[in-house]
Amino acid sequence: MQFKINKAAIIHAKRATRKYLRNEFRDKLSQAKISVQLCALALLFAIIASLVIILFRLSLVWAEQYLHADSMSFSSTLSDWRSYLPLIGALLIWLLSLLGSKRYRRMGIAYVLHRFKLHYGKVPLQSAAGQFFQALIALMTNFSVGKEGPAIHLGAVSASVMAEKFSLPDNSVRIMCASGIAAGIAATFNAPLAAVLFVFEVIVREYKIHYFFPIMLSAICGAVSSQLVFGNIHEYDLINVIHIPLDHYPILLIGGLALGCVAALFNFSLMKVTATGQHWPLIYRLLIAAVVTTLVGLVMPQALGSGDFAINEAISEHPSLLFLIALLLAKMLATIAAIGFGVPGGLIGPLYGIGALIGAILALVSSIIFPSIAPYVGLYTVIGMTAMMGVCLSAPLAALVALLELTNDASIILPAMFVTIPAFLVAYQGFNTNSILLKQLDIMGLGYKVAPLNQGLQKKGVRVLMDKRFVIVNDDDELLLEVLKRAAGRPVLVRNAEGEIEMLRLEMQSFEDSTTLSRLPMPGLPDTATLNEAYEALVAKRSGEVYIYRGTNQKVVGVISWTNLLQEIRSGQV
Repeated sequence: MQFKINKAAIIHAKRATRKYLRNEFRDKLSQAKISVQLCALALLFAIIASLVIILFRLSLVWAEQYLHADSMSFSSTLSDWRSYLPLIGALLIWLLSLLGSKRYRRMGIAYVLHRFKLHYGKVPLQSAAGQFFQALIALMTNFSVGKEGPAIHLGAVSASVMAEKFSLPDNSVRIMCASGIAAGIAATFNAPLAAVLFVFEVIVREYKIHYFFPIMLSAICGAVSSQLVFGNIHEYDLINVIHIPLDHYPILLIGGLALGCVAALFNFSLMKVTATGQHWPLIYRLLIAAVVTTLVGLVMPQALGSGDFAINEAISEHPSLLFLIALLLAKMLATIAAIGFGVPGGLIGPLYGIGALIGAILALVSSIIFPSIAPYVGLYTVIGMTAMMGVCLSAPLAALVALLELTNDASIILPAMFVTIPAFLVAYQGFNTNSILLKQLDIMGLGYKVAPLNQGLQKKGVRVLMDKRFVIVNDDDELLLEVLKRAAGRPVLVRNAEGEIEMLRLEMQSFEDSTTLSRLPMPGLPDTATLNEAYEALVAKRSGEVYIYRGTNQKVVGVISWTNLLQEIRSGQV
């Protein structure tokens, strides 16, 4: 008998310990602070996100080998069946879209940004299959779209879904989403630092130290995964970059102004097409994009694909100026048609192609007046790629670091910075340009703006502030007064006959020397919620309390009052 008692005590102690550790774990994640737990989870989810992206890349490599896209002959496109791949791709994308629900058709970077800002980065799992296969088809069939769109979407889905499965606090789910995006970008381009900066500049849009380490670990994981499978490859390290003399910088300044004008024109045209086709049926938009892409491919097949063909032409030996100008116009037209009419895919790849062509054109035009510029075409090409991405996505630092990692050459830093600044100023101040992603959200009617107060409250979970010293009793009027007297100032909650939770209070009457026992209904929040949900529940009356539950309201774990919430806001910690 004694042995059984001891064994039962040991089992109880183990359960109590596990419960304590789980609660401690959730409490740590609810804080807006860096923690080992946060970093460990980010690394775990980054591995999963990286595996998904590696699978996507391997599928794309297999498809390109099968279709021999890289060896397409540019001299006999009319008789080559691959010239008509965009039409086949449009029909396949449309058929796949019919298999899924209309609720999950939105995808891409802009959609992920919307979910990150207003839904704690929770991207529906149901949208992942559509993004994977539709983007794969778009890239296989030579639409002018990039690989980073599916990488960002799939990385966000992988991490955020796993975070929800683990029932993490919402503030941590958002960090996991950002980490998954960083892993996806790094696994796609083998550019971990650029992935970190892209997430902060484009997705998070603010810098917080407790975001930095999980995102950095995830980017490292993505880059290592890419190197293990594909090798330590820098995609554009074959571009011949020569250090440019200082006396060329006035020419770079003029080039920056020209790049800003072209970027503004591209942004305006893309947004015009996006707004025009926004409410058209999907099949119409896809077919128009396919027809435009096919016609462009028949005339100028180098304008097809993500941007590699265009970059190869820009850095080729003795390129024709007129040919590069025609290719630039064709590439811009194909990209505007594909992205504007909703073909799944990213924008960075095509922007690299367009920027490379602009840089090469500027170098060739300048070399007519200044022959000494001719050897620096490669550098001008990389500068054009950097400025075009930086201006169009409003991410100049991420663009600079991305090209630094992709070329594996630090000599681009100073001239690229020198060109990007005037290009950015001309586009944003001279032509009132804005980030393409934010403009897309405005056109689609998807929100992304959050007030600073709410944004600060979203960074902390309710477990940080909730009062765990409460008393909860069942509905029994005869005992309630006695319970309240013995509570010693602790909140007293009552579960009524309908199972709802009420707050018990003892109120003094104004004109009588007596007290009244009152019961006030309380809203409830799961312990995965943030302080922002508590604020929204109480701000209308600016008083009262919310109860916090774990799983169901049968398991209340804490109480948050308006007074405590107001003290937290005034403390400057949110």
